[in-house]
Amino acid sequence: MTESYRTLAGPGEAAFEIRGSEFVGRARPVPDIDTAEAFVDDVRAEYDDATHNVPAYRVREGDSTLGDGMLREYSSDDGEPSGSAGKPMLNVLQGQDLENVVVVVTRYYGGTNLGVGGLVRAYSRAVKESVAAAGVVEEVPHEPLRIVVDYDDSGTARGILESTGVEFEAAYEEQVAFDVRVPTADADALRERLRSATSGRVDLG
Repeated sequence: MTESYRTLAGPGEAAFEIRGSEFVGRARPVPDIDTAEAFVDDVRAEYDDATHNVPAYRVREGDSTLGDGMLREYSSDDGEPSGSAGKPMLNVLQGQDLENVVVVVTRYYGGTNLGVGGLVRAYSRAVKESVAAAGVVEEVPHEPLRIVVDYDDSGTARGILESTGVEFEAAYEEQVAFDVRVPTADADALRERLRSATSGRVDLG
């Protein structure tokens, strides 16, 4: 179980030019590998006129909100000389210990070869600057919890949720359902508190 992990606060972008070549870095926080790969595909589709769209990501498999599962790392040079683009990008993500993050650096070739060293510096810079633009946050693993109670107990349940400061949405139908996002470390204590306060008259899904 991961206690907490570093990820991006939101999307970030950075653009600069080196000896005629234009580099645009785009970084995004993502919940899973499918979302990461979809973002890579979207960038490649939108900028299909670019010389290269180089991807890298670090995403925890399984339910990323729980902080468990294998950490999957991926990078590709997308036609750049081997080891000059994708690996340096991934190295930046590793160096900053970022998870659930995808980056794509788009390059429009400007007619002057930068050499492997120049490419390593350019692609690394694009990731560093787009990550800096996004901002880094410490994220605590969360899990979803569904709480269903009768109307008589709904005020008690809602009061407990509000006092703990968790995120939740309430649906008032035949019974009252609360969909809660609770820090994994606090989930068992919250369940026990709800059972105790309602004398067991609570359905915890």
